[in-house]
Amino acid sequence: MKQAPARTLYICYFGLREPLVQTQVLPYLRELIAGGIEVYLLTFEPQLSERWTGDELESARAQLAAEGIRWFQLAYHKRPSLPATLYDISAGARLAARLVRREKIDVIHARSHVAAMMGARAKRRSGAQLIFDIRGFMPEEYVDAGVWPAGGYLYRLAKAGERKLLRAADGFVVLTERARRILFPESETGAKPARPVEVIPCCVDTKRFRAADALSREEVQESLNVSGRRVFVYVGALGGWYLTEEMADFLSIAHQQDESAFSLILTQSEPLMIAGQLRQRGVHEQDYLITRAAPAEIPRYLKAADVGLSFIKPCYSKLSSSPTKIAEYLASGLPVICNGGIGDLDEQIATDRVGIIIREFNHGAYGQALTALEELRQDERLAERCMESARRRFDLEQVGGERYRRLYRNLLRPRGQEPSEDLSKVMREP
Repeated sequence: MKQAPARTLYICYFGLREPLVQTQVLPYLRELIAGGIEVYLLTFEPQLSERWTGDELESARAQLAAEGIRWFQLAYHKRPSLPATLYDISAGARLAARLVRREKIDVIHARSHVAAMMGARAKRRSGAQLIFDIRGFMPEEYVDAGVWPAGGYLYRLAKAGERKLLRAADGFVVLTERARRILFPESETGAKPARPVEVIPCCVDTKRFRAADALSREEVQESLNVSGRRVFVYVGALGGWYLTEEMADFLSIAHQQDESAFSLILTQSEPLMIAGQLRQRGVHEQDYLITRAAPAEIPRYLKAADVGLSFIKPCYSKLSSSPTKIAEYLASGLPVICNGGIGDLDEQIATDRVGIIIREFNHGAYGQALTALEELRQDERLAERCMESARRRFDLEQVGGERYRRLYRNLLRPRGQEPSEDLSKVMREP
């Protein structure tokens, strides 16, 4: 009897149009498809009836189907916060269980804690295996952000739920080696873990950044009216975890030290969040640009830059973080300046010699970082080394895709059988 390929249902508690889904979720799903897995996707759409017409839903569904992704969606509910989330968990679990039974799905792949709660319930109802794709230390994130008190009722409730998810899952993904050591200390002994765990950082398609090689830095700078400037670029959100005031302090020092300095901020956040901070510190409007950029435009903007910035609140929960912006900078050949205490970056940047780590948030440390940056930029091989670091650590296909496929091979192989290098050989009875 001919066997059918393995099938996965990927649950994501975000909307299809959100940048995170477009740049992180869908590329990984395409890698699973390339490995022979049939993919089903469940998303939660904010203001579903207002933001989507029937024709738009059908068009998006058809486009994804053409890539091999069968898309299902539910409405996302925001308020009141806890009841709304519990309602979504219940609705998502019911739909997931129904899809698993109807489509004979083998694996429920849940992205983050809320999706994993849906997946765990659906697993109990359907018998599918569960991958807990741990995107961070969620309970600690709420504490570190000041939303929950440390040791409070909500924190303890979330930790209890997390422990249940860790027991329920059949396989795991974490973003950093530090997170793996914290969550799975037994893996440090060298013994083969009873359940597969993969460390998969936030990856990028490095080939997408090579497309910008056809453009010269000079012509891109000219198009942005920054010819001859030393461009410091920042990509991403402002506020919250992202230390906007500290970055503005750093940039003001950079502008004071070098009149040719230019600050390029690519963000979906409110521009005044950083513009006001820069003006207060004496940075003139002609010396910075704050704009939105679609994911497809990022490589072109980075072509005009000299160094990429990342300022993130250093706290316990961020030991599990892998900032996508770092992979994007390196893939563009840019050295990075970032603060310490974030994921595996301290070790990676020091080992690869592709940037400067800031240990303190003060003017003295910023001046020292700028001096160290100048010394680093004297190395003619710096851009090449940055791109090689991105390929080795953050490449979508060779790192992200291969490790996801390896996780599925280990999870789906028959008991006692060595994992196959070819996912298409991991089959199930139809």
